[in-house]
Parts: sequence; structure tokens; C-alpha cells
Amino acid sequence: MVGVVTKMTKSVMRSKKTIYLYLVILAIAIAYTINSVSTVAVAASSITFGLPLAMAAMVGIMCERTGVVNIGIEGTLLTSSFFGFFVAALSQNLIWGLIAAIASGAATGLLLALLTVSWKMDQIIAGTIVNILATGLTSFFYKQGYSLPAIFPRWSIPGLAEIPFLGRVLFQSGPITYFGLIFILVLYFAIYHTPWGLRTRAIGEHPSSADTSGISVLRIKYTNVVIAGAFGGLTGAYLTLELVGSFDRGFSAGKGFTALAIMIFGRWNPIGALLAAVFFGFAQALANQLMIDGLVNIPGPFINMLPYVLTIVVLAFSAGKVRGPAAAGQPYEREKA
Repeated sequence: MVGVVTKMTKSVMRSKKTIYLYLVILAIAIAYTINSVSTVAVAASSITFGLPLAMAAMVGIMCERTGVVNIGIEGTLLTSSFFGFFVAALSQNLIWGLIAAIASGAATGLLLALLTVSWKMDQIIAGTIVNILATGLTSFFYKQGYSLPAIFPRWSIPGLAEIPFLGRVLFQSGPITYFGLIFILVLYFAIYHTPWGLRTRAIGEHPSSADTSGISVLRIKYTNVVIAGAFGGLTGAYLTLELVGSFDRGFSAGKGFTALAIMIFGRWNPIGALLAAVFFGFAQALANQLMIDGLVNIPGPFINMLPYVLTIVVLAFSAGKVRGPAAAGQPYEREKA
């Protein structure tokens, strides 16, 4: 009886998701018919604004699925943006900047793993240490007067770029954008359809059982947190080397904390987090487009407030309705298992 009820519940949820998908497609089609230029601009901006949040959310998902709460995503973004920008500016080479950003992100991941996995420090405090360290170091060493030789160019994929609507939204982007979207899809497949994903989820839920079955809990925790940090470094590189082309103190502007809300809203699912991030990006893109078209007159500070307001709303509605990995935030000690 319980199995039948579960199947019926899943079927209803799939039906709702299908209806939502059709409604979104219908709304886009109507908007595109009315004003194709503005619709494409809003959709493209939604991806542009939402992608760094989605990529940062993947950092949180990889860590929490392994049982490590990563409050230090903000510090990872800030550190990698700093190193990516200044290494690229000093060397006048974007590739060196990209490598530096990824390496610095991996270093913050390694630091977090050392604090939480080896030293078993409280994970919230460990993440806070990463954020404070990143803020202090980047502010102290920041210097004005540097500039990049260029930013990563947009690549139009032949054939796909000519598709109406989707071609200009998805297939005329920079290399980090393409890699980020591919990584999110690969991560989704890996978490739910590979042995690595099964082991990762097992560690995030019942690490003692995973250890008993022969899975190296500490090794996978270290590996996942460091890889997540490296991907966070790529996110920082996207911000400075492909999106903005500059750096300033406090450059990440709370994107790491917003990514945590997106991770929760997406139920620790990469695809769910991607859709939530695009929704966040859509809210900001729509407000900007309405101002450009002269339909509304919203002060700039209110536009900048939108991600934070949405974060509060999402957390308020999601609190108590979703459950994260059971072992997230709990240090694992084998001798006590």
C-alpha cells in the first residue's frame, strides 16, 4: 500500500512539473511573439545573471552531499576572482588567470577540508574562517590601476547559433559559460547514475554504513570538497575574466550566500538549483529590461536588492519543507561509528 501511494505521489509531482514546463514555454512563446528582441534579451540576461549563482550552488551541493556544510563559498568566489584577475592582468594572459583562479579555489577547498574533515572543526565556523580570511587578504593586497588585456570572447556554435530564440540565448556565449552548463548536467548524471554518486550520497546520509561497506569516507570527503572548491574557482574566473572584466573589494557581493539559498530551493539537486538560479537571474533581467524599455522607473539600488529579497523569500518558504543530507554538518569519527 505504501509503495502504491509513493508511486502515485511521484506521478502527481511529475505531472505538475510537466504542466509548469508547458506554462513556461507558452509564456516565452507569447512574449517572443509580442517582442522578440526584448524576450531574447531578458532570456540571455537571465542566463548571464543566473549562471554564476548556479555554478556556486554546485559547490554547495558537492560538499553537502558529502556531509560538509560549505558556508565559505563566498570566500572561494572572492579569492578566485582576485587571483584570476590579478594574475591575468600581471601576465596579460587570460589562461594564466584562469589557472590561478581554479588553483586558488581548490586551495580554499583544501583548507575547508582540512578544518572540517581532519581537524573536525564546527563546519559553520570553518566556513566563516574561510570567508573572513578571503575578505582580509583580498582587501589588503588589492591595488588599483590594473586591467585585463581582454575578456574571454563569445563563441557562436555553427548551426546551433542560428536556431530562433535558443540560438541567441544559449549558443552565443563564452567558453566558461559552456563548460559551466555542461558541468552542471554532468554533475546531475554523476550524482544519481554513477558509483561515485551513490557513494557520495551514502556518505552524506549514513557515513558509518558507507564506511562499513568499504567506502573510504575521508578520502571521498577530501576529493569532493577540493573539486568543489576548484569549480568555485572557475566561477570566480567567470565573474572576472568573462562577465565583468574587473575586480574590486567585496567583488563577490554576497553571491556565495545567495547560492546557498538556491541550493536549498533546488533541493540539493543540480538541475533544480540551475532552474532556481535562472529564476533569480530572470527577476533581475526583467527589472533591467523594463527600465531600459521605459516601462518602469526603478532606482538602481532596488534592482541590486532583488537577489537578497528573493533569497529571504526563498528561505522563508523553503524552511521546514525540505530536508538536506542527514549527515551534513556532522564530523565523522570512525572510532565512534
